[in-house]
Amino acid sequence: MSSEQSGGSEHEPESHTPRHAGFKYRVGRMVATPLARVVYRPRIEGRENVPRTGPVILASNHLSFIDSMAIPVAAPRPVHFLAKSSYFEGTGLKGALSREFFTSVGAIPVRRGGGQAALDALDQQRQLLEEDLAVALYPEGTRSTDGRLYKGRTGVAFLALQTGAPVVPVGLIGTDRAMPVGARMPSFKERITVRFGEPIDVSKHGPATSGKARRLATDEIMTAIHELSGQELAGVYNEPPAQNPIDKLKQALPHERR
Repeated sequence: MSSEQSGGSEHEPESHTPRHAGFKYRVGRMVATPLARVVYRPRIEGRENVPRTGPVILASNHLSFIDSMAIPVAAPRPVHFLAKSSYFEGTGLKGALSREFFTSVGAIPVRRGGGQAALDALDQQRQLLEEDLAVALYPEGTRSTDGRLYKGRTGVAFLALQTGAPVVPVGLIGTDRAMPVGARMPSFKERITVRFGEPIDVSKHGPATSGKARRLATDEIMTAIHELSGQELAGVYNEPPAQNPIDKLKQALPHERR
């Protein structure tokens, strides 16, 4: 997953050590779970497929901002996910409320960008898995704006191959209608569906150092997500819009998109 190099901030996390489930998370989960179930009336399928103990990666399609709320609410155990560091760095009352909320729902701050920052994000997730915790990740890398399922990047597979954690595919349905991209507030008229598939052991594909193993494992994960979500396949990577001429040139030229 991408993140930016740290630029320094009054509210920037002091280290890359993940902040995992504690009192705030337990209270937030106790409040958010029944509230979300009343508001969204989610259909939850396959909860028995999520291991109750040990490390596990929940690999999901990504349609909406509320996906990172839907998965922890539906899962039978605490789940952690990465969130933009800006959610933790605001000032004043609004900034404080944002930090408290995202901390309470198990979010881990991460900066967007490439290079070392991206490696730091993977390292945070690895640390959580080594503590026998559950993490939620989006192999597509970013939200789908047209409802199609895009090609998976290999970071999730690398993490699974490196740690030995099983991968539970997740298919989210209706979150894009409940809160479309660009909407400021969610709609309370839409029901969402969260489907948990059977755990996948990707170790059969080879070591984490093998590019072929990472690609095969990623494709297996994406196939499982597709079966759960029923989305149309895009067949390409979901790349964010180019921000400058250099980025446009990079996207136009052949390159490996991990």
